[in-house]
Amino acid sequence: MGIEQKVAVITGASQGIGAALVKAYRERNYRIVATSRSIELSNDDEILAVPGDIDDRKTAERAISEAVSRFGRIDTLINNAGIFIAKPFTQYTEADYEAYLGTNIAGFFHMTQLAIAEMEKQGSGHIVQISTSLVDNPTDGIPSVLASLTKGGLNAATKSLAIEYAKRGIRVNAVALGTIKSPMHPVETHAQLDVLHPMGRMGEIADVVEAILYLESASFVTGEILHVDGGQSAGH
Repeated sequence: MGIEQKVAVITGASQGIGAALVKAYRERNYRIVATSRSIELSNDDEILAVPGDIDDRKTAERAISEAVSRFGRIDTLINNAGIFIAKPFTQYTEADYEAYLGTNIAGFFHMTQLAIAEMEKQGSGHIVQISTSLVDNPTDGIPSVLASLTKGGLNAATKSLAIEYAKRGIRVNAVALGTIKSPMHPVETHAQLDVLHPMGRMGEIADVVEAILYLESASFVTGEILHVDGGQSAGH
């Protein structure tokens, strides 16, 4: 195992965007630490599956420590795990609120803090958050206060971390998504979701993967909130 082979940690890796990212990074010869509540063991020796709840710091501790123990380093962290619950604001429950904070905020905090501590040792690294265009462009008919509260926090944290660690070789970026075809959206909802985007279609998982791989290779880009939303952020 050569030290030059890079390692990516990907959260929410069992399906959808996360699973596609695991595949894409493996195709680029990265070793992978894949974590989610329902992650399955892989037959690929270069993919380490770490099951656990993202809001539990012990999950982050296992993912990061096992990454270093098995692969020797961490080059990329993709904070992909997240939830979206569309409800009128007054109908959110305390459980909804805690779920948002646990998955979208606590999960980010635990994984990122521990990953950066390892990246600092090698003087390099890259972190990507998955955010939403709804933070800056709320849409009538899509109640999203808790998504905006938590993902907006990630946008702000992305810029702050980018500046704090710019001189230490660690880049931090985010991708702010429109609606992406994924297991989260049943097929029968696709037509009504297509029209929310100026380009007239929902995004594909491949669109997200391509954006993240761009950021991975863009060595002079940090603190960027890259919108992958079919034009939503530009206007309606």
